[in-house]
Amino acid sequence: MLAIYKKEMRSYFINAVGYVYVGVFLALAALLCCYTTLQSNSYSTSSYFQYIIFAMIILIPLLTMRMFAEERKMRTEQMLLTSPVTIFGMVMGKFCAALTLFVGSLVLSCINFIPLYATAASEIAAKKAEGDWLKGDHIGPNTAQIWGSLIGVALIGAAFIAIGLFVSSLTENQLSAAVITIGVLLTMIVLNILSQAGSDEDGTRLITSYAVRYVLDWSALIYYVSLTFIFLYLTVRVYERRRWA
Repeated sequence: MLAIYKKEMRSYFINAVGYVYVGVFLALAALLCCYTTLQSNSYSTSSYFQYIIFAMIILIPLLTMRMFAEERKMRTEQMLLTSPVTIFGMVMGKFCAALTLFVGSLVLSCINFIPLYATAASEIAAKKAEGDWLKGDHIGPNTAQIWGSLIGVALIGAAFIAIGLFVSSLTENQLSAAVITIGVLLTMIVLNILSQAGSDEDGTRLITSYAVRYVLDWSALIYYVSLTFIFLYLTVRVYERRRWA
């Protein structure tokens, strides 16, 4: 598993895929954060994370489209299947590599929140200077909501990566894998939003639907963790059948 993980991490940065993904993700995250918070004169980050999830529909397939499709196209799949690495280890190595790059980019994008806290600090200082500051007043972003939303987005990303891996295992064409993955993810998100239309819940089913009250949405957590394991299991089954075919 570790050998596969290292191989995949190297391959991301040997070619342009890793650099393009990280660059596009960080640039898009910065623009979205500026548009939804600073430009809107708001400290709320809920819209920012919703837009990030929609952006992931396009960005995640960039990470997963080549995982197995390229192996089949380059005829190196049989080398993997006959190597001493187990099928589970092979799948998990590729999954962990994509997840590492995704989570790493997500963590780096947290620098976008620095201007929010800096602005809040300036407002607090100004109010204290004017004598308008009362103990217990809150100015600035909700840190608990940001942390919870980051966890939620990471879990949604893990589920999306697992789905992308499964689709990539079914075809040898990278473009087809990307298009099909985008279609599946978009359908899931739209159906999720429609199923919650008219309710007070977050349409993207973030774990932090109730983060303001410091309570995790355990149903969403179980949903995305289960989705991740289901599609990883399906990918393992695809290659177990292919090994003995």
